[in-house]
Amino acid sequence: MEVLLYLIPLALLIAGLGIYGVFWSIKNNQFDDTKGASTRILIDHDDNNLKSGD
Repeated sequence: MEVLLYLIPLALLIAGLGIYGVFWSIKNNQFDDTKGASTRILIDHDDNNLKSGD
């Protein structure tokens, strides 16, 4: 039971860090472009790197 004296504050600290991380990422516009990364993978940029003989 004594271990709960350490685990409960540790769990609250970790939860607080997670909540801080979410608000930090929202503040720094990490979630602004939600469609860009999902469609960027579909664009093929290798066509520009081909040699004229290939």
